[in-house]
Amino acid sequence: MTEPLVVFVNARAVQIPQGATVLDAVRAFDAAEGDAVSAGTRGVTDSRGLPVAATTPLHGGAIFRTVSARAARSGDAE
Repeated sequence: MTEPLVVFVNARAVQIPQGATVLDAVRAFDAAEGDAVSAGTRGVTDSRGLPVAATTPLHGGAIFRTVSARAARSGDAE
């Protein structure tokens, strides 16, 4: 049995199964926020503030932040 990955979304640790995506992590953090990312009204950036695709596979210890979709497109975190 594989151990879950621990990643951080908006400074909160969430446990995600191996093979999960950024969107899975956001949904584990907050279902409504995950829906907003899916709808394109929110985006996700990495720990450096760079946009990350919701379909990106996760790795343990990754840090993500949800931002306005405009900020995610321009690379400017809100």
